[in-house]
Amino acid sequence: MPGENLSRDEARERAALLSVDGYEVSLDVRSATGAAEGDGPRTFRSVTTVRFRCNEPGASSFADLIAPSVTALSLNGRDLDPSEVFDGSRIALEDLAADNELVVDAQCAYSRTGEGLHRFVDPEDGEVYLYTQYEPADSRRVFANFEQPDLKATFRFEVRAPEEWTVWSNGAGERADGVWRFAETKPISTYITCVVAGPYHYVRDSYERVFEDGTRLEIPLGALCRKGLAPHFDADDVFLVTKQGLDFFHDHFDYPYPFGKYDQAFVPEYNLGAMENPGLVTFREEFIFRGKVTRASYEGRANVVLHEMAHMWFGDLVTMEWWDDLWLKESFADFMGTFANVGATRFKDAWITFANRRKAWAYRADQLPSTHPITADIRDLEDAKLNFDGITYAKGASVLKQLVAYVGQDAFLEGARRYFKRHAYGNTRLGDLLSVLEETSGRDMGAWARSWLQTAGVNSLTPQVLLSAEGRVGELAVVQEAAVIAPAEHPELRPHRVAVGLYRRTGEGTLERYARAEVDVDGPRTVVAELAGAEAPELVLVNDDDLTYCKTRFDENSLATLRDHLGALTDPLARALCWSALWNMTRDALLPARDFVGLVLRFAGRESDIGVLQMLHAWASSALTHYAAPDWRETGARLLGEGALRELRDAAPGGEPQLAWARFLAAVASGEDELGLLRGLLDGTEKIEGLEVDQELRWAFLEPLAAHGDADEGVLAAELARDDTASGKRHQVRCLAARPSAAVKAQAWAQVVESDGLSNALVEATIAGFAQASQRELIAPYAEKYFAAIERVWAERSIQIGMDVVRGLFPSLRDSQDTLDATDAWLSAHEGAAPALRRLVLEARDDLARALRGQACDAAAGR
Repeated sequence: MPGENLSRDEARERAALLSVDGYEVSLDVRSATGAAEGDGPRTFRSVTTVRFRCNEPGASSFADLIAPSVTALSLNGRDLDPSEVFDGSRIALEDLAADNELVVDAQCAYSRTGEGLHRFVDPEDGEVYLYTQYEPADSRRVFANFEQPDLKATFRFEVRAPEEWTVWSNGAGERADGVWRFAETKPISTYITCVVAGPYHYVRDSYERVFEDGTRLEIPLGALCRKGLAPHFDADDVFLVTKQGLDFFHDHFDYPYPFGKYDQAFVPEYNLGAMENPGLVTFREEFIFRGKVTRASYEGRANVVLHEMAHMWFGDLVTMEWWDDLWLKESFADFMGTFANVGATRFKDAWITFANRRKAWAYRADQLPSTHPITADIRDLEDAKLNFDGITYAKGASVLKQLVAYVGQDAFLEGARRYFKRHAYGNTRLGDLLSVLEETSGRDMGAWARSWLQTAGVNSLTPQVLLSAEGRVGELAVVQEAAVIAPAEHPELRPHRVAVGLYRRTGEGTLERYARAEVDVDGPRTVVAELAGAEAPELVLVNDDDLTYCKTRFDENSLATLRDHLGALTDPLARALCWSALWNMTRDALLPARDFVGLVLRFAGRESDIGVLQMLHAWASSALTHYAAPDWRETGARLLGEGALRELRDAAPGGEPQLAWARFLAAVASGEDELGLLRGLLDGTEKIEGLEVDQELRWAFLEPLAAHGDADEGVLAAELARDDTASGKRHQVRCLAARPSAAVKAQAWAQVVESDGLSNALVEATIAGFAQASQRELIAPYAEKYFAAIERVWAERSIQIGMDVVRGLFPSLRDSQDTLDATDAWLSAHEGAAPALRRLVLEARDDLARALRGQACDAAAGR
């Protein structure tokens, strides 16, 4: 529909014309249960009353609504004919008065794609669960509104629901006369309103805070999930992190939490990690762990809880005007999530995870042809949807980490405090944040912003070491370059504050830092004068302590040291930084994939940080799948399988490394020894001391067996009977699609591409099972079908499903020049395709081209 993709220019024109006073929204979701009526989508009644002002009486504008039908419309008491003013996505508003009241009575559709009001039927007990998800612009699928972040207003919701249900919204609610009514919100944007309804399991707690002036703040806390997950729900740990976070942010922000209660809902088939709806944060229910997981999973959940909590101030209390400044909330929250995790919880090593995992996401995104400045040019809502990416989140957070070092932590936090107080319940742009930081730090933020926020691309920093005749450091310099494979329009060299660490082996054989200097790197070459005269190093680590955002390279001597002694590095952050640098070199075709795999097999078993270990497992799998030369893949798969099996057997019983190696074995198993062990662990004929094969691990073991033809439909049906839950169904669907059969692949393709019968979660599961690295020849015929289908899919399906299909089914496993040529041919023939669609294809093309370069590098190493 032409009106769905709201442009920035349209939003600016509307914001200049209108201001919104408040909404009253009445939803009737009793139709969520029972049989659906008619042949169309299952719908619910939505009645919206919105009061707004127009500063040019007589002017025209529009309201947003995506709905199958509108029953009645009135503007300022005048009935309007829906067929004349509603086109399926917009309501035309003519001859506006100074003060206006719009009433819209519509039939809106329940969603199965996680957008709007999502309806989920639990296969375990048949119960129905509802929740809303709106960012960036899907509240218009639930009620009529002005869908843009800078038209804030207050909201009053009321909901009619089945008698046995509970309903939650942003404000506190109570039920009377069969209707749930909720307290009026503070002025907020449409995209962070929320409704959750159903027979959810609900746990209560409370938070209290007494401030220095004696005032007391009490916040009711709640946590909810499906009834089927209640036995696994560790709400006490969620509440612990929540209270620690609230203490931390109150200490640092000096602004009391402004939204009353604080509920956290873990909901099914969720597209995101979480969403910062004030008073009612929603999370994907996979954060409730059905089986044993490592500390890294708990740390990740705590980080997300704290990330969303930071949004209560930065994003909800103060909101960007338009999605250009999306980073203002996401980068800040991403930084604050880790900052608070380290400062307030048991996860004191969270910066290691940030350096190893979050930055990897940023580095990848920043080298794609779609890379963009942190302050991006967001022309419309489709642009906004795609810009929830590694640059907006992780690069922005990395840059904020640098900013804290640049202006000082005290000045940064004081700037945040002034920003909240000055702009509470309002909207801002980048300049508003920079101005308060200039006030508190006394520094000119303009040059910093131009270098770091308004340019794209990642720099690489490489040490150059010249030794004196005496064998000491004569000169040590840092050479800065633009990315090895950077878009030509992004050659920026930036100022960096970095630490340079010198390392040598000790008598005990450990690799330790013995000298360190901080230096401002600016330009192509910077001499580190403080390290002249130091003992000759075996390893030079640029960006030691992870102070800046860059790719780190090594001189030849340092790389040789890492090849032999990486496991001897005792500092876990330094080790994580070296692993990250080696992975970036692999992706940049500077280190053969077989060498990276060899380093993982040699040293990963000595890794003490469980999050780093699990990241190494993911990277090793990716190196084999995408960057290894085709004629070495079989050898590499055998080595990884044998290595995973060896490490699993050697791991301490019952420990986290044992669980991590078991999961890695499931990811790489291909030989009979590995597959035979998995079969034995499933049927009980094999045991590994300390390894508990719980239900989640059973599914992990079944997928490689299914992919290698060792677990047929009957086996998977039996496992689903054992685990007849929503989670079990997703696992079964993925395993079914993984089977090595042409008929299976054809069915999976049809279910995802030719039909919209699957929910978002089952689309995701089917795609994950379809694309198996061991089945390249089997899925090769779908490359041509992919290019024939994607424009139609993009036009007909929701943007979320479109993104899943275009990204997930790109023929990356048919990694040849022919596929690259076919991609280029499609791009050439479809210059007029939707920009967001073209961006996704361009990104996939870049990944493929990078993989082919990596394969060439690896092949050369094997000659």
